[in-house]
Amino acid sequence: MTPVAGQGGSPGAPRAVDVAQRAGVSQKTVSRVFNGERYVSADVRARVLEAAEELGYRLNTAARALATGRTRSIGVVTLGTALYGPASLLIGIERAARDAGYALRVVNTLEGDPAGVAGAVDSLLAQGVDGIVVSEPIDEGSVSLDVGVPVLVLGAPATFGGARTVAVGVGAESLARAATEHLLDLGHVTVHHLAGPQRWFAARDRLQGWRTALAARDREQPAVIEGDWSAASGYAAARTVAAGGGVTAVFAANDDMAIGLVRGLLEAGLRVPEDVSVVGFDDTPVSAYVTPPLTTVRQPFDAVAHEGLRLLVRAIEEPDAEPARASEPPVELVVRASTAPPPGP
Repeated sequence: MTPVAGQGGSPGAPRAVDVAQRAGVSQKTVSRVFNGERYVSADVRARVLEAAEELGYRLNTAARALATGRTRSIGVVTLGTALYGPASLLIGIERAARDAGYALRVVNTLEGDPAGVAGAVDSLLAQGVDGIVVSEPIDEGSVSLDVGVPVLVLGAPATFGGARTVAVGVGAESLARAATEHLLDLGHVTVHHLAGPQRWFAARDRLQGWRTALAARDREQPAVIEGDWSAASGYAAARTVAAGGGVTAVFAANDDMAIGLVRGLLEAGLRVPEDVSVVGFDDTPVSAYVTPPLTTVRQPFDAVAHEGLRLLVRAIEEPDAEPARASEPPVELVVRASTAPPPGP
Protein backbone atom coordinates (compact mmCIF):
# COMPACT_ATOMS: atom_id res chain seq x y z
CA MET A 1 0.00 0.00 0.00
CA THR A 2 1.39 3.41 -0.98
CA PRO A 3 1.29 6.03 1.80
CA VAL A 4 -0.57 9.20 0.91
CA ALA A 5 0.61 12.66 1.86
CA GLY A 6 -1.79 14.43 4.16
CA GLN A 7 -1.95 18.15 4.83
CA GLY A 8 1.50 19.69 5.00
CA GLY A 9 3.01 16.95 2.80
CA SER A 10 3.45 14.38 5.59
CA PRO A 11 2.22 10.85 5.18
CA GLY A 12 -1.17 10.27 6.79
CA ALA A 13 -4.42 8.39 6.49
CA PRO A 14 -5.87 8.60 2.98
CA ARG A 15 -8.83 10.95 2.56
CA ALA A 16 -11.84 11.04 0.26
CA VAL A 17 -10.09 13.72 -1.82
CA ASP A 18 -7.15 11.35 -2.37
CA VAL A 19 -9.52 8.65 -3.59
CA ALA A 20 -11.20 11.16 -5.91
CA GLN A 21 -7.84 12.19 -7.42
CA ARG A 22 -6.76 8.56 -7.90
CA ALA A 23 -10.09 7.60 -9.53
CA GLY A 24 -10.35 10.78 -11.63
CA VAL A 25 -13.74 11.77 -10.19
CA SER A 26 -15.11 14.45 -7.90
CA GLN A 27 -15.10 14.15 -4.12
CA LYS A 28 -18.92 14.25 -4.26
CA THR A 29 -18.87 11.13 -6.46
CA VAL A 30 -16.71 9.33 -3.89
CA SER A 31 -19.24 10.30 -1.23
CA ARG A 32 -22.09 8.99 -3.36
CA VAL A 33 -20.34 5.66 -3.86
CA PHE A 34 -19.65 5.13 -0.16
CA ASN A 35 -23.13 6.26 0.86
CA GLY A 36 -24.63 3.65 -1.44
CA GLU A 37 -26.49 6.15 -3.64
CA ARG A 38 -27.92 4.68 -6.83
CA TYR A 39 -27.05 7.40 -9.36
CA VAL A 40 -23.48 6.30 -10.02
CA SER A 41 -22.53 4.21 -13.05
CA ALA A 42 -21.09 0.74 -12.49
CA ASP A 43 -17.82 1.76 -14.17
CA VAL A 44 -17.35 4.83 -11.96
CA ARG A 45 -18.30 2.87 -8.83
CA ALA A 46 -15.71 0.21 -9.68
CA ARG A 47 -12.99 2.86 -10.24
CA VAL A 48 -13.72 4.52 -6.92
CA LEU A 49 -13.70 1.24 -4.99
CA GLU A 50 -10.50 0.15 -6.70
CA ALA A 51 -8.82 3.44 -5.85
CA ALA A 52 -9.99 3.19 -2.25
CA GLU A 53 -8.59 -0.33 -2.01
CA GLU A 54 -5.24 0.73 -3.48
CA LEU A 55 -4.95 3.63 -1.04
CA GLY A 56 -6.25 1.75 1.99
CA TYR A 57 -9.07 4.26 2.40
CA ARG A 58 -11.69 3.49 5.03
CA LEU A 59 -14.82 5.59 5.38
CA ASN A 60 -15.26 7.47 8.64
CA THR A 61 -18.56 5.86 9.62
CA ALA A 62 -19.13 8.17 12.58
CA ALA A 63 -18.86 11.24 10.34
CA ARG A 64 -21.13 9.66 7.76
CA ALA A 65 -23.74 8.88 10.40
CA LEU A 66 -23.73 12.51 11.53
CA ALA A 67 -24.04 13.74 7.95
CA THR A 68 -26.71 11.33 6.73
CA GLY A 69 -28.59 10.36 9.86
CA ARG A 70 -27.86 6.70 9.08
CA THR A 71 -25.24 4.34 10.48
CA ARG A 72 -25.48 1.86 7.59
CA SER A 73 -25.91 -0.87 10.15
CA ILE A 74 -28.64 -3.48 10.50
CA GLY A 75 -29.55 -5.24 13.72
CA VAL A 76 -30.49 -8.91 13.91
CA VAL A 77 -32.57 -10.57 16.62
CA THR A 78 -31.98 -14.32 16.52
CA LEU A 79 -32.16 -17.33 18.79
CA GLY A 80 -28.81 -18.23 20.31
CA THR A 81 -28.51 -21.77 18.97
CA ALA A 82 -26.11 -23.91 16.96
CA LEU A 83 -28.97 -25.70 15.17
CA TYR A 84 -28.32 -25.89 11.43
CA GLY A 85 -31.32 -23.88 10.23
CA PRO A 86 -31.08 -20.72 12.39
CA ALA A 87 -27.26 -20.71 12.18
CA SER A 88 -27.28 -21.05 8.37
CA LEU A 89 -29.87 -18.31 8.00
CA LEU A 90 -27.77 -15.98 10.16
CA ILE A 91 -24.74 -16.63 7.92
CA GLY A 92 -26.88 -15.84 4.88
CA ILE A 93 -28.07 -12.59 6.47
CA GLU A 94 -24.50 -11.54 7.23
CA ARG A 95 -23.41 -12.14 3.65
CA ALA A 96 -26.40 -10.32 2.21
CA ALA A 97 -25.90 -7.34 4.52
CA ARG A 98 -22.22 -7.14 3.61
CA ASP A 99 -23.06 -7.28 -0.09
CA ALA A 100 -25.49 -4.39 0.42
CA GLY A 101 -22.83 -2.31 2.19
CA TYR A 102 -24.24 -2.61 5.70
CA ALA A 103 -22.62 -3.74 8.93
CA LEU A 104 -24.43 -6.28 11.09
CA ARG A 105 -25.13 -6.13 14.81
CA VAL A 106 -26.47 -9.33 16.34
CA VAL A 107 -28.32 -9.86 19.62
CA ASN A 108 -29.15 -13.43 20.63
CA THR A 109 -32.26 -14.43 22.53
CA LEU A 110 -32.81 -17.43 24.79
CA GLU A 111 -35.55 -20.01 24.35
CA GLY A 112 -38.22 -19.64 26.99
CA ASP A 113 -37.67 -15.91 27.56
CA PRO A 114 -40.83 -14.08 26.39
CA ALA A 115 -39.21 -10.67 27.02
CA GLY A 116 -36.10 -11.60 25.08
CA VAL A 117 -37.19 -10.27 21.69
CA ALA A 118 -38.34 -6.93 23.10
CA GLY A 119 -35.09 -6.53 25.04
CA ALA A 120 -33.01 -7.43 21.99
CA VAL A 121 -34.86 -4.87 19.85
CA ASP A 122 -34.37 -2.15 22.49
CA SER A 123 -30.64 -2.93 22.60
CA LEU A 124 -30.32 -2.63 18.83
CA LEU A 125 -32.31 0.61 18.68
CA ALA A 126 -30.00 2.06 21.33
CA GLN A 127 -27.10 1.34 18.95
CA GLY A 128 -28.75 3.42 16.22
CA VAL A 129 -29.36 0.68 13.64
CA ASP A 130 -31.13 1.70 10.43
CA GLY A 131 -33.26 -1.44 10.28
CA ILE A 132 -33.88 -4.68 12.17
CA VAL A 133 -34.09 -8.31 11.07
CA VAL A 134 -36.15 -10.57 13.30
CA SER A 135 -35.04 -14.16 12.74
CA GLU A 136 -36.74 -15.58 15.82
CA PRO A 137 -37.96 -19.13 15.16
CA ILE A 138 -39.88 -19.79 18.40
CA ASP A 139 -43.33 -18.60 19.40
CA GLU A 140 -42.81 -16.84 22.72
CA GLY A 141 -46.24 -15.22 22.64
CA SER A 142 -47.49 -12.08 20.94
CA VAL A 143 -44.85 -9.39 20.40
CA SER A 144 -46.01 -6.01 19.10
CA LEU A 145 -43.49 -3.21 19.17
CA ASP A 146 -43.45 0.18 17.47
CA VAL A 147 -39.75 0.18 16.64
CA GLY A 148 -39.56 3.30 14.47
CA VAL A 149 -37.28 1.74 11.83
CA PRO A 150 -38.01 -0.74 9.02
CA VAL A 151 -38.26 -4.35 10.20
CA LEU A 152 -37.74 -7.57 8.26
CA VAL A 153 -39.40 -10.66 9.76
CA LEU A 154 -38.03 -13.99 8.50
CA GLY A 155 -40.05 -17.18 8.71
CA ALA A 156 -42.49 -16.00 11.38
CA PRO A 157 -45.74 -14.01 11.54
CA ALA A 158 -45.23 -10.27 11.08
CA THR A 159 -46.16 -9.19 14.62
CA PHE A 160 -44.05 -6.03 14.76
CA GLY A 161 -45.38 -2.54 14.20
CA GLY A 162 -43.12 0.17 12.86
CA ALA A 163 -42.29 2.55 10.07
CA ARG A 164 -42.34 -0.39 7.68
CA THR A 165 -42.50 -4.11 8.25
CA VAL A 166 -41.80 -6.67 5.55
CA ALA A 167 -42.11 -10.42 5.97
CA VAL A 168 -40.30 -13.08 3.97
CA GLY A 169 -41.14 -16.75 4.35
CA VAL A 170 -38.47 -19.42 4.19
CA GLY A 171 -40.71 -21.68 2.09
CA ALA A 172 -40.95 -24.43 4.71
CA GLU A 173 -44.53 -25.36 3.87
CA SER A 174 -43.79 -25.71 0.14
CA LEU A 175 -40.69 -27.77 0.85
CA ALA A 176 -42.63 -30.06 3.19
CA ARG A 177 -45.27 -30.56 0.51
CA ALA A 178 -42.56 -31.47 -2.01
CA ALA A 179 -41.04 -34.01 0.40
CA THR A 180 -44.41 -35.64 1.08
CA GLU A 181 -45.44 -35.62 -2.59
CA HIS A 182 -42.17 -37.34 -3.53
CA LEU A 183 -43.09 -40.28 -1.29
CA LEU A 184 -46.65 -40.41 -2.59
CA ASP A 185 -45.38 -40.30 -6.18
CA LEU A 186 -43.29 -43.39 -5.42
CA GLY A 187 -46.50 -45.24 -4.64
CA HIS A 188 -46.76 -45.06 -0.85
CA VAL A 189 -50.38 -45.10 0.31
CA THR A 190 -49.70 -42.50 2.99
CA VAL A 191 -46.76 -40.81 4.73
CA HIS A 192 -46.07 -40.61 8.45
CA HIS A 193 -44.57 -37.43 9.93
CA LEU A 194 -41.83 -37.01 12.51
CA ALA A 195 -42.43 -33.37 13.45
CA GLY A 196 -40.28 -30.79 15.17
CA PRO A 197 -41.29 -29.11 18.45
CA GLN A 198 -44.49 -27.20 17.80
CA ARG A 199 -43.37 -24.02 19.57
CA TRP A 200 -41.18 -23.48 16.49
CA PHE A 201 -42.82 -21.71 13.57
CA ALA A 202 -40.79 -23.85 11.15
CA ALA A 203 -42.10 -27.06 12.70
CA ARG A 204 -45.67 -25.84 12.31
CA ASP A 205 -45.09 -24.89 8.67
CA ARG A 206 -43.61 -28.32 7.87
CA LEU A 207 -46.50 -30.06 9.61
CA GLN A 208 -48.96 -27.99 7.59
CA GLY A 209 -47.16 -28.76 4.32
CA TRP A 210 -47.34 -32.50 5.10
CA ARG A 211 -51.05 -32.25 5.90
CA THR A 212 -51.77 -30.22 2.74
CA ALA A 213 -50.02 -32.76 0.52
CA LEU A 214 -51.95 -35.68 2.01
CA ALA A 215 -55.28 -33.84 1.92
CA ALA A 216 -54.79 -32.90 -1.73
CA ARG A 217 -54.68 -36.61 -2.60
CA ASP A 218 -57.32 -37.63 -0.08
CA ARG A 219 -54.88 -39.76 1.90
CA GLU A 220 -55.05 -40.77 5.54
CA GLN A 221 -53.19 -38.50 7.96
CA PRO A 222 -51.51 -40.75 10.55
CA ALA A 223 -50.84 -39.64 14.11
CA VAL A 224 -47.89 -37.26 14.31
CA ILE A 225 -44.76 -38.14 16.27
CA GLU A 226 -43.10 -35.06 17.78
CA GLY A 227 -39.34 -34.85 18.23
CA ASP A 228 -37.03 -32.08 19.40
CA TRP A 229 -34.83 -31.65 16.27
CA SER A 230 -32.13 -33.98 17.65
CA ALA A 231 -30.92 -37.26 16.15
CA ALA A 232 -31.64 -38.84 19.54
CA SER A 233 -35.33 -37.97 19.25
CA GLY A 234 -35.41 -39.48 15.75
CA TYR A 235 -33.76 -42.63 17.10
CA ALA A 236 -36.38 -42.84 19.86
CA ALA A 237 -39.20 -42.30 17.34
CA ALA A 238 -38.05 -45.40 15.43
CA ARG A 239 -39.48 -47.58 18.22
CA THR A 240 -42.93 -46.08 17.66
CA VAL A 241 -42.65 -46.44 13.89
CA ALA A 242 -41.47 -50.05 14.09
CA ALA A 243 -44.11 -51.00 16.66
CA GLY A 244 -46.92 -49.51 14.57
CA GLY A 245 -46.51 -51.98 11.72
CA GLY A 246 -47.31 -51.23 8.11
CA VAL A 247 -45.42 -47.94 7.99
CA THR A 248 -43.69 -47.60 4.61
CA ALA A 249 -42.78 -43.90 4.44
CA VAL A 250 -41.77 -41.19 6.92
CA PHE A 251 -41.13 -37.49 6.35
CA ALA A 252 -38.92 -36.08 9.13
CA ALA A 253 -38.92 -32.35 9.83
CA ASN A 254 -35.12 -32.10 9.76
CA ASP A 255 -32.15 -34.17 8.66
CA ASP A 256 -30.83 -34.85 12.17
CA MET A 257 -34.08 -36.53 13.22
CA ALA A 258 -34.20 -38.41 9.90
CA ILE A 259 -30.67 -39.76 10.44
CA GLY A 260 -31.52 -40.89 13.98
CA LEU A 261 -34.72 -42.47 12.67
CA VAL A 262 -32.85 -44.46 10.02
CA ARG A 263 -30.42 -45.79 12.62
CA GLY A 264 -33.25 -46.83 14.92
CA LEU A 265 -35.19 -48.53 12.11
CA LEU A 266 -32.14 -50.53 11.08
CA GLU A 267 -31.60 -51.70 14.66
CA ALA A 268 -35.29 -52.71 14.78
CA GLY A 269 -34.73 -54.96 11.77
CA LEU A 270 -36.28 -52.67 9.14
CA ARG A 271 -34.34 -51.82 6.00
CA VAL A 272 -34.21 -48.31 4.54
CA PRO A 273 -35.52 -47.87 1.87
CA GLU A 274 -36.59 -51.46 1.12
CA ASP A 275 -39.05 -51.57 4.04
CA VAL A 276 -39.39 -47.89 5.04
CA SER A 277 -38.52 -44.82 2.95
CA VAL A 278 -37.29 -41.74 4.83
CA VAL A 279 -37.10 -38.11 3.68
CA GLY A 280 -35.39 -35.37 5.70
CA PHE A 281 -35.41 -31.59 5.57
CA ASP A 282 -32.52 -29.06 5.28
CA ASP A 283 -29.89 -30.90 3.20
CA THR A 284 -27.23 -30.61 5.90
CA PRO A 285 -23.66 -31.33 4.74
CA VAL A 286 -23.64 -34.77 6.40
CA SER A 287 -26.90 -35.96 4.81
CA ALA A 288 -25.16 -37.07 1.60
CA TYR A 289 -22.67 -39.26 3.50
CA VAL A 290 -24.81 -41.32 5.86
CA THR A 291 -25.94 -44.87 5.02
CA PRO A 292 -28.07 -44.78 3.01
CA PRO A 293 -27.52 -41.24 1.68
CA LEU A 294 -30.55 -39.22 2.72
CA THR A 295 -33.23 -37.90 0.37
CA THR A 296 -34.10 -34.43 1.63
CA VAL A 297 -35.26 -30.95 0.65
CA ARG A 298 -32.74 -28.12 0.54
CA GLN A 299 -33.50 -24.95 2.45
CA PRO A 300 -32.69 -21.86 0.33
CA PHE A 301 -31.02 -19.89 3.13
CA ASP A 302 -28.95 -17.60 0.89
CA ALA A 303 -31.87 -16.87 -1.44
CA VAL A 304 -34.19 -16.03 1.46
CA ALA A 305 -31.57 -13.84 3.16
CA HIS A 306 -30.75 -11.89 -0.02
CA GLU A 307 -34.43 -11.39 -0.87
CA GLY A 308 -35.21 -10.24 2.65
CA LEU A 309 -32.25 -7.86 2.84
CA ARG A 310 -33.15 -6.44 -0.57
CA LEU A 311 -36.60 -5.51 0.72
CA LEU A 312 -35.26 -4.18 4.02
CA VAL A 313 -32.61 -2.00 2.37
CA ARG A 314 -35.21 -0.65 -0.02
CA ALA A 315 -37.43 0.26 2.94
CA ILE A 316 -34.47 2.00 4.62
CA GLU A 317 -33.22 3.91 1.59
CA GLU A 318 -36.57 4.62 -0.12
CA PRO A 319 -38.97 5.23 2.77
CA ASP A 320 -41.65 6.73 0.52
CA ALA A 321 -41.66 3.89 -2.01
CA GLU A 322 -44.51 1.41 -2.19
CA PRO A 323 -43.75 -1.76 -0.21
CA ALA A 324 -42.31 -4.46 -2.48
CA ARG A 325 -43.55 -8.04 -2.45
CA ALA A 326 -41.21 -10.90 -1.72
CA SER A 327 -40.66 -13.50 -4.39
CA GLU A 328 -41.25 -17.15 -3.54
CA PRO A 329 -38.08 -19.03 -2.51
CA PRO A 330 -37.12 -21.98 -4.73
CA VAL A 331 -38.13 -25.56 -3.93
CA GLU A 332 -35.36 -28.11 -4.43
CA LEU A 333 -35.80 -31.82 -3.73
CA VAL A 334 -32.52 -33.75 -3.42
CA VAL A 335 -33.24 -37.38 -4.20
CA ARG A 336 -30.75 -39.90 -2.81
CA ALA A 337 -30.92 -43.54 -1.72
CA SER A 338 -33.20 -43.41 1.35
CA THR A 339 -36.42 -43.48 -0.69
CA ALA A 340 -37.91 -46.13 -2.99
CA PRO A 341 -41.31 -47.53 -3.94
CA PRO A 342 -43.10 -49.39 -1.12
CA PRO A 343 -42.38 -53.08 -0.61
CA GLY A 344 -44.52 -55.50 -2.59
CA PRO A 345 -47.23 -57.67 -1.01
